[in-house]
Amino acid sequence: MNPTGGDDGWRADIKPALDNLMARILERNNVQQAWGRVKSNQGAAGIDGMTIGDFLDYAREHWTEIRASLKDGTYQPQPVRQVVIPKPRGGERKLGIPCVIDRVIQQAILQVLSPMFEPGFSDSSYGSRPKRSAHGAIRQVKSAIKAGYQVAVDIDLEKFFDNVDHDMLMSRIARKVTDKVLLGLIGRYLRAGVMVGHTFAATDWGTPQGSPLSPLLANILLDDLDKELEARGHRFARYMDDLVILVKSRRAGQRVLANISRYLSQKLKLKVNRQKSRVVRTDKLEFLGFTFRGIRIWWSDQAYRDFIHRLRGLTSRSWGVSMEYRMERLNRYLRGWMNYYGISQHYSPIEQLDGWLRRRIRMCYGQQWRRPRTRIRHLLALGTSKRQAILTGISRKGYWRLSKTLATHTGMTNQWLQLQGWLSVRELWMKVQGYA
Repeated sequence: MNPTGGDDGWRADIKPALDNLMARILERNNVQQAWGRVKSNQGAAGIDGMTIGDFLDYAREHWTEIRASLKDGTYQPQPVRQVVIPKPRGGERKLGIPCVIDRVIQQAILQVLSPMFEPGFSDSSYGSRPKRSAHGAIRQVKSAIKAGYQVAVDIDLEKFFDNVDHDMLMSRIARKVTDKVLLGLIGRYLRAGVMVGHTFAATDWGTPQGSPLSPLLANILLDDLDKELEARGHRFARYMDDLVILVKSRRAGQRVLANISRYLSQKLKLKVNRQKSRVVRTDKLEFLGFTFRGIRIWWSDQAYRDFIHRLRGLTSRSWGVSMEYRMERLNRYLRGWMNYYGISQHYSPIEQLDGWLRRRIRMCYGQQWRRPRTRIRHLLALGTSKRQAILTGISRKGYWRLSKTLATHTGMTNQWLQLQGWLSVRELWMKVQGYA
């Protein structure tokens, strides 16, 4: 600050830095950090076919000229490779995969721009931000419900990432970024286009999901919405384009839905999905895979059905993999699912789920020991009595029924399954809940 009490000296010091952000982006340490992040994230190749493993050799040969073109504003990003991923509940999500060099450059830009914009973002915004997560958004909704806001305005932005207006977005970036070279580069990234198979498609609208910079750009645009909601005194939680506003009555909710839909379409040029946007009591709300029973957080019925469906696939007899590989994949999925959904306070299915999953695993072992002699030999080695081992070994019952026999349980005990690597769903849940 200026010793005289004004801030003219501070502004004079910082303005040159803001006018030349590209120099900070291209600093050696920043680019190396960006490469480290891209490398750790791995990811598929873009349209040029270059893999993460190929990048260093390419960079050693070409980085000097790439850096010069970035500095003078002549660098031209390559189009992203578009892949279509089916959504669990129907529909498709378009994912854009930039080339590795463009991922590194975008990550370097992100590392410089994020500290500039982050401090001004709303406390009610949780998506793709440091030290924030979907769990924070869920707990914020719970807090509002506890305070008596038991009606939810659930606003669905129609194909948000496909419908971002470039001019609207660039004008908001330019509020803090005055470096014209950098602004030009971001604009070229937005307009770089996509390759759908062998066909090029222009991108006059939108920002591709899958690029390092895309989440920050989305938050920059939607920060105006957050500020508008705060100015109106609303309680809300936003995770990227998932938005819930909490009010005290259905009538207030209908009014808020109409007003905010109008604001989004007129001020931000975004489309609201009228069919999916709704006003409901919070016990009918589904947000980020969770629902609410009073102030208790539960995973949604759909999330649980998807969970069971995936577990059936991982424990399917028709999946011809080793038990070691099956256990590794199963455990990785269980840990990931419980780390996210384990904040649910819905305990009743968990005890039953453990028993069901153990039985599925025993069934898989039985299928691998399909020959009667092999089955008998393994069961005897596990301590099953000779009589029970023989009766089970020669049985014509199906593998699912045999997985519940006395021989199977006395041989493949719970303790033995744990030695093979089986993880208890109950113990994972207890750990996330803080009981273990």
